[in-house]
Amino acid sequence: MSNPTSSQPEFRSGFVCFVGRPNTGKSTLTNALVGDKVAITSNRPQTTRHAIRGIVNRPDAQLILVDTPGLHRPRTLLGQRLNDLVRDTYSEVDVVCVCIPADEAIGPGDRLIVEQVKSVAPKTRKVGIVTKIDRVGPEKVAKQLMALSALMGPDAEVVPCSAKSGRQLDTLSDVLVSLCEEGPAFYPDGELTDEPEQVLMAEFIREAALEGVRDELPHSLAVVIEEVVPRDDSEIIDVYAHLFVERDSQKGIVIGHKGARLKQVGTVARGQIERLLGTKVYLDLHVKVAKDWQRDPKQLGRLGF
Repeated sequence: MSNPTSSQPEFRSGFVCFVGRPNTGKSTLTNALVGDKVAITSNRPQTTRHAIRGIVNRPDAQLILVDTPGLHRPRTLLGQRLNDLVRDTYSEVDVVCVCIPADEAIGPGDRLIVEQVKSVAPKTRKVGIVTKIDRVGPEKVAKQLMALSALMGPDAEVVPCSAKSGRQLDTLSDVLVSLCEEGPAFYPDGELTDEPEQVLMAEFIREAALEGVRDELPHSLAVVIEEVVPRDDSEIIDVYAHLFVERDSQKGIVIGHKGARLKQVGTVARGQIERLLGTKVYLDLHVKVAKDWQRDPKQLGRLGF
């Protein structure tokens, strides 16, 4: 007698890593596939500093997405540590996806990343993703797909998609699932990320603080959650956070005229944190100067790097 469930596909699960130059759409893609905000996004390069995992739960599979910082030529100790984090991730996942935007020509930085992926993780399955296809026409997408396919090699799948419009996201998800092994879910159904809530809170504050500021600030800004305290007499949670910059002039940029900018940062970040925690939040922000923290091993450790 045949087994009635034998024709059903087996459940698959695996870890998937997105790599690429800074600002190629990795965080936006993570959020779009998960269906919620787990990685901060910004039009500034090097926004992501932690390998945030987003969890895609499907009836037939679970994908754990690892969103790494963008590989770059490090100018500081922080930059070197971020690059080391990316390379460590390559060798620990089931699938490595190289992200290249549809509207930018493949350059030396992209080639270097593909070479590194091949050398560090030669046996790991690889996918080339042409991101941001909503920005260009079909001919340019096709040309970029051919160029990326030639760069990745014959063993790699190549998929175009747009995280912004949602085009081809289901196809990408199907391809990633097909490359994972059969196995049980790693996390309970319904979880979207395994990042501690305090890490996500700090990232939300940093994202809000990065919006609309000068180019030199992103690399110099770190956020530390000092304390999270539920109030005894109400459902409000008090969150105390410090924003660290490297110079007094940067402190002025973050705070703004008569504190207007910092107030706006608090309003935007508080909304994100309230959504994360599911309750009202009082957010207390203070800006401090930690001189040249990116180059100081002790300060890097204190700030979570």
